[in-house]
Amino acid sequence: QVQLVESGGGLVQAGGSLRLSCVASGLTFSSYFMSWYRQAPGKERELVAAITSTDGSTNYADSVKGRFTISRDNAKNTVYLQMNSLKPEDTAVYYCNAAGGMPTATYRGQGTQVSVSS
Repeated sequence: QVQLVESGGGLVQAGGSLRLSCVASGLTFSSYFMSWYRQAPGKERELVAAITSTDGSTNYADSVKGRFTISRDNAKNTVYLQMNSLKPEDTAVYYCNAAGGMPTATYRGQGTQVSVSS
């Protein structure tokens, strides 16, 4: 059974930092494309950052470029999202997402709340 468990969310003041972690189990983590999404109340779900399984290439939403960094540690089955210079508009529930396997499947964690006060 695949599980993705996020942690590291919380309340922080604008300008602060948080590091989210997502530990995966039940899958061959190193072969999965990993990403972080977020969803704020009343808004569509938004892709924040992604990292490939092959060469570790990364991609970011324009709104977080230069402030957020996604990384992975395949030995620990963990993907991270380092968030710096946080803004109130970053407030959302952040979800870890895994895609891969044969046939391709997608899995999502339960989410972790990030709240940024002004």
